[in-house]
Amino acid sequence: MRLWHEQLPSKYSIVERFNHGAVARWPVQAGWKTLEIGAGLGAHSRFEDLMAQEYYCVEYRREWCAELENQFPKERIHCGDIQERQPWPNAFFDRVIAIHVLEHLRNLPLALEEILRVLKPEGVLDVVLPCEGGLAYSLARKLSAERLFRKRFGEDYTPIVRNEHVSTYREIAFELMRRFRVVHSRYFPWHVPLPSINLCVALRLVSNASPRPRSAWPRWGQAR
Repeated sequence: MRLWHEQLPSKYSIVERFNHGAVARWPVQAGWKTLEIGAGLGAHSRFEDLMAQEYYCVEYRREWCAELENQFPKERIHCGDIQERQPWPNAFFDRVIAIHVLEHLRNLPLALEEILRVLKPEGVLDVVLPCEGGLAYSLARKLSAERLFRKRFGEDYTPIVRNEHVSTYREIAFELMRRFRVVHSRYFPWHVPLPSINLCVALRLVSNASPRPRSAWPRWGQAR
């Protein structure tokens, strides 16, 4: 996992720019409290305007939490699992970010409920999802992560994928749409709302219980 995090920005920079840039370009109001789930080594935060928001991180790997402490105040880093209850009170955050995280969660419904708990009713959830299960994504993985893994470790990559990506794009979308609705969406590399021909999808969502009228939001899958 660490090898992939270190190799991705240089070897596949165009994908990395979408992964982080799509979400970072969506508006953030001054003073917002933002929580990034699965912050890793802090790659996404480099795309954010950290002066405009209070930025918090959740990361479950303790060795990576130690590295995040070199980038953020210690009190804004929590070493934990979003599938468990977090230390913040209800409706604490204006924005929650999850970049290539939801597909790894074995109890995704519980994680989404916890996100809803810490998110303000009018808050936004920004996510980037791989099109796991789609033809284009499966082919791209064979040419990137799988090839890198086989070259470095000389072992079969299939068990790693099955252990790490426990949900497909459609399964994640189903759980998201039970709780949220889409504000903005972007597809990569083709700007067509078809997961089967794309590699990644970026979504800004708002809770179904949001006070804003439903007619203000585009339909699921509508690119904006």
